[in-house]
Amino acid sequence: MADGTQDVAPASLLSHPDRFGSRHLGPRPDEIAAMLQALGCASLSALIDDAVPQSLRTPRPLTLPPPLTETEVLVDLRALADDNQVLRSYLGLGYHAAVIPPVIQRNILENPGWYTQYTPYQPEISQGRLEALLNFQTLVADLTGMDIANSSMLDEATAAAEAMTLCKRGLGRKNKATVFFVADHCHPQTVAVVQTRAEPLGYTVVVGPVSDCPTEGLFGALVQVPDTSGAIGDLRGFVDRVHDQGALVVVATDLFALTLMEAPGTWGADVVVGNSQRFGVPLGFGGPHAAFMATRDAYRRQLPGRIIGVSKDAHGRPALRLALQTREQHIRRDKATSNICTAQVLLAVMASMYAVYHGPDGLTAIARRIHAFTRALAEVLASAGHQVLHQRFFDTLRVRPGSGDPLAAALALGINLRDFGDGTVGIALDETVDPQDLDDLAAAFGCGPADWADVLSGLDLSLGDLDRTAPFMGHPIFHSHRSETELLRYIKRLEAKDLSLTTSMIPLGSCTMKLNAAAEMVPVSWAGFGGIHPFAPADQTRGYRELFDRLERWLCEITGFDGCSLQPNAGSQGEYAGLLTIRAWQQGRGQGHRDVCLIPMSAHGTNPASAVMAGMRVVVVKCDGDGNVDLDDLGAKAARHSDDLAALMITYPSTHGVFEETIHDVCRLVHEHGGQVYLDGANMNAMVGLARPAEFGADVCHLNLHKTFCIPHGGGGPGMGPICVAAHLAPHLPGHPLVDLGHARASGCISAAPWGSPSILPISYAYIAMMGAADLTLASELAILNANYIATRLSEHYPVLYKGKTGRVAHECIIDLRPLKASSGISVDDVAKRLMDFGFHAPTMSFPVAGTLMIEPTESECQAELDRLCDALATIREEIRAVEDGLLSAGDSPLRHAPHTAAEVTADAWQRGYARSQAAWPAPWTRQHKFWPPVSRVDNAWGDRNLVCECPPLDAYEA
Repeated sequence: MADGTQDVAPASLLSHPDRFGSRHLGPRPDEIAAMLQALGCASLSALIDDAVPQSLRTPRPLTLPPPLTETEVLVDLRALADDNQVLRSYLGLGYHAAVIPPVIQRNILENPGWYTQYTPYQPEISQGRLEALLNFQTLVADLTGMDIANSSMLDEATAAAEAMTLCKRGLGRKNKATVFFVADHCHPQTVAVVQTRAEPLGYTVVVGPVSDCPTEGLFGALVQVPDTSGAIGDLRGFVDRVHDQGALVVVATDLFALTLMEAPGTWGADVVVGNSQRFGVPLGFGGPHAAFMATRDAYRRQLPGRIIGVSKDAHGRPALRLALQTREQHIRRDKATSNICTAQVLLAVMASMYAVYHGPDGLTAIARRIHAFTRALAEVLASAGHQVLHQRFFDTLRVRPGSGDPLAAALALGINLRDFGDGTVGIALDETVDPQDLDDLAAAFGCGPADWADVLSGLDLSLGDLDRTAPFMGHPIFHSHRSETELLRYIKRLEAKDLSLTTSMIPLGSCTMKLNAAAEMVPVSWAGFGGIHPFAPADQTRGYRELFDRLERWLCEITGFDGCSLQPNAGSQGEYAGLLTIRAWQQGRGQGHRDVCLIPMSAHGTNPASAVMAGMRVVVVKCDGDGNVDLDDLGAKAARHSDDLAALMITYPSTHGVFEETIHDVCRLVHEHGGQVYLDGANMNAMVGLARPAEFGADVCHLNLHKTFCIPHGGGGPGMGPICVAAHLAPHLPGHPLVDLGHARASGCISAAPWGSPSILPISYAYIAMMGAADLTLASELAILNANYIATRLSEHYPVLYKGKTGRVAHECIIDLRPLKASSGISVDDVAKRLMDFGFHAPTMSFPVAGTLMIEPTESECQAELDRLCDALATIREEIRAVEDGLLSAGDSPLRHAPHTAAEVTADAWQRGYARSQAAWPAPWTRQHKFWPPVSRVDNAWGDRNLVCECPPLDAYEA
């Protein structure tokens, strides 16, 4: 197969010739042969023998079902989707059915120009998505009445947990308080995630009614309005009492409610969190959805996640960028404010476009209709003798039935209602509800059809002294795109400002930006997956549960482990979940004092941040000159901390892009001293079918489904980071307060939804099902081939920093630009920006080694695309040589002025030492198709000194 040969036998004609693997895998057989020849390898298997140590190779091939065609997998997934029952779910708990405007669904959710973008670390080619996220921040800040908002969080429960730690940090190190209060009217999944997060950090969480809030030792409090049962309480006095203690207040809320209700920022909230799902994002059985967090300006540097800021480019024009990046994990490591390194960008973009489409008047009209319908239903139920427990509410009723069994009656009508377990019933309405739905709800309570117009005519829809008076969303962007024509053009204008996989490869090391096949993406939009409430009854979600079961078994087969949890909805969450699982196991065997986590210097920056969040002390292990873990230093530190050693975190293949041959010894050393081995699976792309982490000694690993298993990056999220574990750890996998996940001694609750972000799991399911064992293995082999081909081609121009003993790299390689900085003054940043002129996103920059580029081509790219990247970097090397030879100064070189915008190269004046054509069309392919960066190089320092995180006036752009 690797050499392009094929047996032509009658039996082979029984299988379909249009194999999906040939669509996913970029190199054709003749290209494979040509690349192998360039490497001096007789065959692909010979290259793999060189690159992957024999001691790591799995003794048996993958055991997976035969591969399906694209048609067959869609039939398979349709059957699973049809096995789910899409009922009307008025369950609430922070999740509501939403109307997804087709213009947004088709042009964002289903558009690879949006879902295949990378995290906006290179702002010059990310301006479209940055603008959409700035709209999201402005929307959230306006509605919550706060000074600053981030560009999204993983889910509402995570946002609440992050808000707790923000409160602690915000009070400063001198504050010794350790108690965090959580009102018992908060959503139960939020309470559980906060409790899980607090325990390893040594915080005491007190849950109870607001009247029982502690009066001593308090650093923060979490309340919810409207609360989980729908009540809108007056919490102003409570906020004052908490502030009087010197503590901070977090308010969880609902964006639609805030169009009618006074913003928490106006009555004292310090942090406001919630979920934007009902702004045009499918339920998806729990995710992915973009949560939000907003706070006061005083805590801007404590705000976790990402913040979009307004800066300027080299010509003084407004330009957007990620702001305050010193908070990021890759810089601060164990001192980071959080381990969050992905957000929910794609979903935040959808929510922001929903707000742009409707504007403040449209959102208020939708909210007023929801509220009016809820009031009308309450009136009818109360008139029939049912007790409505709360007098002030927005969209949710808690009712004590006077007679009958409304839960069963509603279910017979195809409606899910919430059972509070005490004889009361919850009804949470949404924007999809119409008068027929109201008739059905009334019927479930034994009431006849009503004249709803007549009922509505007599209602007082005021929230009393909590009515909103402050205007919001005043920026023109929220008033300019009411027609579909205008919104479509706006979406397309922003899309054109962003480079995605639709333009070229995105060769980021450790990030694996591979093909996200259309067949994998199609089921995401199906109602059978997107229309399910996360807490729908189990018998309505059989299709999902079968999908989970199969996917978990496949992931265990691929990794060699025994148990799997799909709950972590990001790679960083997977790290955290894995360490908590280890911690729970250590506690279960009476070794709860073990809290030392060994982490190599080369580790991903989220590793130490996750360890600290899991209550562990980080001890750094040195790497040797070849980038491998220093066994002597590891042995010494494992021995020194033998009594307290909890775990080792290690990335494999290494962050330096090499298969370390000592991995068995590393695992053995840690086990000898009582620790467990956590393997960061970010680089699993090089091992599927070739090596299993469990077989060389790891105890747990997380997998980036948004990378190795084809869930698209979405411009910085969504993601999924499930963990696979050895049998002894399986009972300690994450649990959930509302759904029994079968983990007897669960380590806690990691995400708001039981299975994280389920609606994107069909993507990974389809990928594995269509590839099958042979093509998954071939994918790993071709990822290694492509990386070694690039390393070989570029070694003529740049030093390749790390290689294995045989001179081969794994699935990525690092080229060293530090000598060029010394010889020419040209920096790695200059090279990254110049690559934009060639139509490429830069490789991973200055990680794991400052002044380098880490390149990962993936198996999806063909030889021609690899050659384009290599040719671009070779041309750039010659441009650097011109500086070294004195033909140009560094300051007047095309690298220092890169990227070049269309406005620059078409300006009347051109006073550079190089030609316009060299600036604009540095390679032949740029004349055939040119991606123009919309802004020149962004001034990062200016943006941090002059932080603006909301939409600037439009005249700033016009100027």
